[in-house]
Amino acid sequence: MANEPGDLGVLTPYVRSLGIELAHWDGGMPVMRVAFDEAVEGRPEHYHGGATGGLLETAGYAALRAELARSGREAMLKPINITVQYLSAGKSRESFARGRITKLGRRSANITVEAWQDDPARPIATAVMNVLMADSES
Repeated sequence: MANEPGDLGVLTPYVRSLGIELAHWDGGMPVMRVAFDEAVEGRPEHYHGGATGGLLETAGYAALRAELARSGREAMLKPINITVQYLSAGKSRESFARGRITKLGRRSANITVEAWQDDPARPIATAVMNVLMADSES
């Protein structure tokens, strides 16, 4: 599919260790998924906040890479900052996250990300990310 690049370039060893994977595409943006298991468990039967943050960050980078691929651009992505807001406890079931590019400039991007479990209209956490885009060395 033209606006659904196959290689998101975000499945780092950390992401794989948490079990984060591409669930599906929605409106040209990747939706990332993570199953609940002991790798993401914090207190009993709840997601660890770091795992939720990792899911949000991964979905943000996936959205940015998809947008860059659509526009034929390549860049090395470097985080400037990420702010996570935890809205409710993640329970013991799979979670999803999707990013939205708020602003895409020549050198930086602003991304908004939401994570949810059962209903996308009821997020468990949100994030705002600012990412520096450096020229690709390849």
